[in-house]
Amino acid sequence: MGGGTVRRHIGAAERRTRLGLRHRLAAGTGAARPEDVAEALVALHGTDPATVYLAVGARLAEPQKTVAETERALYEDRSLVRMHGMRHTVFVFPAELTAVVHASTGIAVAARARASLLQDMAKAGAPDAAWLAEVEASTLAALARRGEATAAELAADEPRLREQFVYAAGKSYEGVHTVSGRLLRVLGVEGKVVRGRPLGSWTSSQFRWALAPDHPELDVAGAQAGLLRRWLAVCGPATEADLKWWTGWRVTEVRRALGAIGAREVALDGGTGYVVEGDEEPVPESAGPWAALLPALDPTAMGWQQRDWYLAPELRPALFDRSGNVGPTVWWDGRVVGGWAQRPDGDVVWRILDGAGVGREAEAAIEAEARRLREWVGTTRVTPRFRTPLERELAG
Repeated sequence: MGGGTVRRHIGAAERRTRLGLRHRLAAGTGAARPEDVAEALVALHGTDPATVYLAVGARLAEPQKTVAETERALYEDRSLVRMHGMRHTVFVFPAELTAVVHASTGIAVAARARASLLQDMAKAGAPDAAWLAEVEASTLAALARRGEATAAELAADEPRLREQFVYAAGKSYEGVHTVSGRLLRVLGVEGKVVRGRPLGSWTSSQFRWALAPDHPELDVAGAQAGLLRRWLAVCGPATEADLKWWTGWRVTEVRRALGAIGAREVALDGGTGYVVEGDEEPVPESAGPWAALLPALDPTAMGWQQRDWYLAPELRPALFDRSGNVGPTVWWDGRVVGGWAQRPDGDVVWRILDGAGVGREAEAAIEAEARRLREWVGTTRVTPRFRTPLERELAG
C-alpha cells in the first residue's frame, strides 16, 4: 500500500485542519441540508435520538431549520435511514449507503444476533426456530399492511410477539425478555426493518418500525472496500486500529479493504496512517479558528480510537462515561477543550477544562455557539442517554 515511496508526514495540526473542513465545522463550511451533514460524516450516531439532531444542528448554516429538515429527510423523503450498522450500533446513514452497510457489516452481525436469540430461547425452554420463523413472517406481513407500527401494535396483530422468556437464569444479570424486543432488533440488524417516526418529539426514544427499503445484495468484500473508502475520504488519515475499531471488522478484513482501494500510507505522530489515493497532499488552510458545541456520541468526537491528536488524555475522565461513551464536548480549532450541558431551565452552559489552554477569542466564539444552540433548541430539554461526570455537574 505504501508503494515503496517516501511517506509524507501528516502532523496533528494538519489532521485538525482536515477535521474542521471535512466535518463541516470550520468557518464557511456549514451545510445546507441534513443530507449534506450525513454525507460529510458517513454515519450519525443514532443510539441517542437527540444526537442526530444536535449533530446536524451544529453543522447547518441555518440551524433553526434543524428539526424540520431532519424530520423531512428521515420520515418524508427517507433520504436518511436509521438502521443498525457498525459494531451492532444504531446509526443514521444516507439512503444510498444502506446496501453497502448491510453487506459490509450487517450480515455478519446479524448472523450472530439471530444465533444468540435462538440460543437464549432454547436455554429458557422457549419455542424453537420454526416457531420463531412463523412469528417473523407474520410480523413482517403485519408491518407491510400497516406501513409503520409500534411493537405493541404489531403484537396486537401477532400475539406471539408478547411471549416472554428468562434470560441468563441464575446469573446476577438475569432478566425477562419479550420476543418482540429481541426479534425486532434481530430483524433490524438483518436489514429487514428500520426505525420509523418516533412516538413523541425529536428527543423521543420510542420509535415506530417500518420495512427496510429495498436494496441490492452486494459482494461483502466489495462493500467493505466501498465503505472504508468513503469513511477514509472524510476521516483520513487514520490508523489500522482506528479502522478496525470504527468498522468492527477483523484486521484481515481491514487490510484487504485497504489494499482493494489502493490506500496510501502516511506517517503520523507515533505511527502509520492511511489516506485514500490522491489525498496525500497538504490541505488548504481553513478560514481561521472555529468553535463548536457537539453532542454526546457525536461522530467527530467518537470517530477514531486513537484520539490524542484532538483530545488530551487528561481531559477524558470528565468527558466520558465508564463504557467509553463521550458526552457533550466543546471544541476550539480542532481540539476538545471542555464540555457543555443543558440545565433544567433550558440554559446551555459550558466549561473549559483545566489544561485546555484557550484565551478570550476562544471563549467569545464558544459563547456565540452556545447562543446559537439555545436559539434553535428553544424550549426542548435534552438529556444525553449516557451521562458523563462533567455533563452531570453542569446540568445541576
